[in-house]
Amino acid sequence: MTRFVVDAGVVLHLVSAEIEVAAGHELLAPTLLRSQTLSALHEAVHRGELPAEVGRDRLTRVGRMPIRLLGDAVLRRRAWDLADQLRWSPTYTAEYVALTQLQADAFVTLDAELARSLDGIVATAPVDALRAGAD
Repeated sequence: MTRFVVDAGVVLHLVSAEIEVAAGHELLAPTLLRSQTLSALHEAVHRGELPAEVGRDRLTRVGRMPIRLLGDAVLRRRAWDLADQLRWSPTYTAEYVALTQLQADAFVTLDAELARSLDGIVATAPVDALRAGAD
């Protein structure tokens, strides 16, 4: 089994593109994923990019995804240290990176610049690595 940490952008992409995640993969994310996906979908509806019913449907589908959400003191402490190391003021992304270091094989993000900046810190993988049939 491969354990992937997925960020909010990846989760929203999986839901909107109706991509099936391979059965042999376990998805992990920090607990802040809930708030980030809620906010991103609400913002898209507010900007007129999505009808409200589509936004709500996607939020429901995100809630049904088998993602193990974690946010204990060890993760928070590691995220704080990583944010210091990487000179990031906000710690949101550091939580994903910390979780990858602590419990996963790779971090999946759609942010290519972020993925490049993490070289040598954590392994990253493209979203296609999650697809059923991509093994």
